[in-house]
This record gives sequence, C-alpha cells and structure tokens, in this order.
Amino acid sequence: MCKEKNITALPLTFLSKNVDKESSLSIDILLSLYEDMLVGRNFEDMCAQMYYRGKMFGFVHLYNGQEAVSSGVIKLLRSSDYVCSTYRDHVHAISKGVQPKYVMAELFGKETGCSKGRGGSMHIFDAKNNFLGGFAFIGEGIPVALGAAFQSVYRKQIFHDLGELNVTVCFFGDGTTNNGQFFECLNMAVLWKLPVIFVVENNQWAIGMAHHRSTSYPEIHQKAEVFGLPGFEVDGMDVLAVREVAQKAIMRARAGNGPTLIEALTYRFRGHSLADPDELRSRKEKEAWLVRDPIKNLKNYMLENSLIEINTLNEIEIGVKKKIEESVNFALSSPEPNVKELKKYLFVED
Repeated sequence: MCKEKNITALPLTFLSKNVDKESSLSIDILLSLYEDMLVGRNFEDMCAQMYYRGKMFGFVHLYNGQEAVSSGVIKLLRSSDYVCSTYRDHVHAISKGVQPKYVMAELFGKETGCSKGRGGSMHIFDAKNNFLGGFAFIGEGIPVALGAAFQSVYRKQIFHDLGELNVTVCFFGDGTTNNGQFFECLNMAVLWKLPVIFVVENNQWAIGMAHHRSTSYPEIHQKAEVFGLPGFEVDGMDVLAVREVAQKAIMRARAGNGPTLIEALTYRFRGHSLADPDELRSRKEKEAWLVRDPIKNLKNYMLENSLIEINTLNEIEIGVKKKIEESVNFALSSPEPNVKELKKYLFVED
C-alpha cells in the first residue's frame, strides 16, 4: 500500500485487503487505533468549543482529519522513543501518552498543564513521555529530533549501552519541506546513520498556500533519494496503511540502518487555525476529503465485516467523551500559575 513512487490508495481498498478475523493485526490493535483517533478528534472538537467560549487564547491549530497519521505512527513506538511535533501538536502528544487532561490544562494556561501553563497550544512538552515539544515556527523541531536520535547512537557507541536504539519520529508539514532545515537535517541523518523517521504530513496546504503552487517538485518523498535514504508516499487517511510503512521504518531505524522519509497524504478538516475563516479552499475540495474520514472508514469497515459489535464501539465512544469532559473539568478547576513564579522553569533547578 506504499511504494517509492506514486500511489492511488483508498482507505477501504487497503482495509479490505489486509484485515480479517485471522489477520495478524489483532482486533485489540484495531480498537486501540480507533480509540486513539477518536480521542484526538473529540479533544480537538472540545478545544474549538473552549476557544470560542474564551477559555483559551492565542493561536490554536487543530488536527481534525489527520488522526490516522498520528495514531498509525506513534502507537508503534515504545515509551523510550521520542517524538518531535509542530504547532499542531495536541494529538501527537496524546498519542505518545500524555494524558488529555494535562494537555487541556496547558491550553487553559493552568499550572497543572504539561508545560506548567507557560507553553500553551504550540509548545506542548512532556519529558516523562519523551515528547520533545511542539514548535511555533516551522522546521524548528527537525534539528531537535536529530539531537534526540544522535544521543541514542552516542549512548550505544560511547557508553556501550546494550539495549536497542531508541527511535525518534519527527512530524512536520509540506510547507516545511521548502526550508533549509529539512535538507540539512536529511543530509546529516544519513551521514551519521541516525535512528530518525521524518514524517511529512502533507495536508495539501501551507496556511493558505496550496502545496503544488509553492514547490517546484511536489513529490516530497522522492527528494529522499538525493540524500540516500528511502522515501515513501502513503495514504495518510488510512491508519493501517500508515502503520504498515511506519512499522518498517521503525524496525529499520532500531536495527541501526538509518533514517526514513514518509510522506503521508492527508487533509485538515478545519482552517489553518481557529482564527482562520477557511475561505481559500473550495467546498468541492473539502467535501472530497471529508468522505475519506479515517475514523468513520475504520469504524464502518469493522462493522461491515463483523469484526466487532456496535455495542463495543458505542462503549468506546462514550468512554472517550467522558474522558474529554473530565479533561475540561480538570482544566477549569486547576490553579493559575503564580505571577511571582513567572521566570520559573527558564533554567534547570537543583
């Protein structure tokens, strides 16, 4: 379902070929992926409600529609692996293990937030889960991801760590691939054979600039060949297609064989941010992508092929909604940061 040249994959085509009751991909994995995507979608929808009610401020960039990329990649990682994100970072953090209530509290600017209320929407960070942050400017996370991957190699070669290499996954958008950090870091990752996976979430638009209008060569995954690493294009609306290509890339990186570039073709269902009226994209284009909703397609497939009972999915959906409501209540009841501690956490404290 992925290859080094163009693909024309549809979610249900992939699912129907690769999932059945005897498949090595267990029902538990399918339900885990479904729940993770559902948590992400419900969390972002609640963020929109809270933003418009004046509970959170600043720029808030939502991930609706792109959940298959986050779940398909991150749910394969170990707790010791690392993730670097972008300003569209809420769902990446949740997939990596950060509890939704701590992300919501951060968005509310509360002391209980994962960044102690100092970061906000674009700077989600959690050391416990090796989530190395969202970054407000495009391309910022790529060099940080290289640093995380380098220290994994360094520990093994210099400190003779007997364990397997930890893998670092770096997410960024199509607009970032025209920036210098992208090319420089691809070169360095191959040169040093770093265990890093570059995941381009090509949602077709860099704010209001269509991808095909901003780059001389739109096939991002093919740019990997210049630097000597494998590049793959995958249907980013199909969680199982994403999982398949990510699994191979992770195994390759962990075995010490170096980096991989994955271009996931996806689409955001909302504007660039909640301040964006989303008037530049045509209704026809948006409707064409909405029918490929990764969550609905996975749900329909499981039901149509009798892989799971509707009651089980209903229970998951109820549990997810409850979790998101609890996150909001936690954020609302959490204390504000003390203004006297404004400069706290700027430097390492003993």
